Amino acid sequence: MAKDKTPREKHPSVFEPFSLILNIVLSVFGAIIGMQLITSLGVTPSTSIIGALAAMLIARIPIAALMKFKSVHRQNLVQTAISSATFGAANSLLIPIGIPFAMGKPELIVPMLIGAALAMFVDSALLYKLFDSKVFPASGTWAPGVATAEAIIAGDKGGKRGALLGVGTVIGLIGSYFGISMSAFGVAFIGNIFALAMFGIGLLLRQYSIPLFSVDVNKLFIPHGFMIGAGVVALFQVAFVIFKKKKPAAAGAVAAEETYTQDDKTTSRVLGLGFIAYLVVALIVAIAGGIITQMSVGMFIGFLIFAAFAAYVHELIVGIAAMHSGWFPAFAVALITLIVGMMIGFPPVALGLLVGFSAATGPAFADMGYDLKTGYILRGNGRDREMELQGRKEQYITGMIAFGVALLTVLFTYKGFFAQNLVPPVDKVYASTIEAGASPEIAKQLLLWAIPGAILQLIGGANRQLGVMFATGLLILNPNAGWAVLAGILIRVVALKVKGKDAESTLSILAAGFIAGDAIYSFFSSVFKFAKK
Repeated sequence: MAKDKTPREKHPSVFEPFSLILNIVLSVFGAIIGMQLITSLGVTPSTSIIGALAAMLIARIPIAALMKFKSVHRQNLVQTAISSATFGAANSLLIPIGIPFAMGKPELIVPMLIGAALAMFVDSALLYKLFDSKVFPASGTWAPGVATAEAIIAGDKGGKRGALLGVGTVIGLIGSYFGISMSAFGVAFIGNIFALAMFGIGLLLRQYSIPLFSVDVNKLFIPHGFMIGAGVVALFQVAFVIFKKKKPAAAGAVAAEETYTQDDKTTSRVLGLGFIAYLVVALIVAIAGGIITQMSVGMFIGFLIFAAFAAYVHELIVGIAAMHSGWFPAFAVALITLIVGMMIGFPPVALGLLVGFSAATGPAFADMGYDLKTGYILRGNGRDREMELQGRKEQYITGMIAFGVALLTVLFTYKGFFAQNLVPPVDKVYASTIEAGASPEIAKQLLLWAIPGAILQLIGGANRQLGVMFATGLLILNPNAGWAVLAGILIRVVALKVKGKDAESTLSILAAGFIAGDAIYSFFSSVFKFAKK
């Protein structure tokens, strides 16, 4: 039988001169936008869709070098660059270094920047190695990644798919204008129904706990306790998923198990190396920050182990929440790390470095998950394994270059921000929490609510992540987002009941439009608010 002589499609390289220059320029733009918005408004809008739209517009310019950007894979690299730089600069770097500034310890800013930068690079490397494993499958929801992919496909092909996406985007823009969380509404069309139902219920309880029950769940640390219990169980579930022995298939049975590009052995090795990497970074932060002289040898060793473990768990929880819901409660989970560290009895300076180190992990992990999901869809959902792995590597290199640009941007601009007292609002929360100190009552609340969190996570199992998703909802105060999630689930269930599986494709494209519309509205409204200031 003759071999197929059809040449295999080759993925574009990030090092093509014009592509590299464009990605660096857009990375600088993304980093500055991220820093401006996180300090003035406390939010970091997704710039993936903006990057994709920029690449599409560039491709329409009738110049040979620019027309290359009609390639969906080059557009994917562009959106990966700007998105990585935005979240890297704002969430992974500026938030951590803002903590020592808010504490009145400016001498700790540079040590914290070194630690946060190292954590960010480890963070993204781990996601790259864990993407499309049993723990973080490429088939997972990763909703913002789906939205960006659908936007790029619509720009490339148009037709009915493009029309549906356009309708969804317009609805997303209108809904966002009227204060409806259209990203929450959209994710309900494509995520795990059980996980998202718990997420929606958590959001509603957070919104209505005071008017209905005269109880502020946040002040009682109920969400934090739930997340601790669910997070600990989730960690064991991850280990169980990796090390569970496969049952031998019955004679003549056809294997229907999902295949992954990262096998269990690689996954377990990567997770082990990840913990060691965080341990090394924690040691560098501790020595650079000078806290080695403030603690006994025993407490110093305990600090290193706890800091590495906290960063590790923070990353996994943020990643799981991001994969299932499209949202990641990085601020709140870092606050949990801080509270537990306070109860252990670490000194204030160590606590500041601890929460900064923890906060640096997670955002880059989640954002790269979204970007790799976009690429996975554009490359044919893994049908060509070689193309998928090649494209994934190019995206990873693009992301690392963007993180490097983000680091340089932060390094050369943070003094100007801090001189104007422009600090991410969450840093003031961390600093005031350290100043207030921990109390036995907080410890009691955390332990009390960790129990139902653990039970709920056990009931849902590793696939549904009910405990983590419920706790994520409780940690986020977003008016009416819970109603949007539950309404989306109801519409999805009815559509599937009436139309069957034929409805899935239409629902996913509309959902991508809702999320894209929400992202575009969020980005431009944030920029407009900043400009008014």
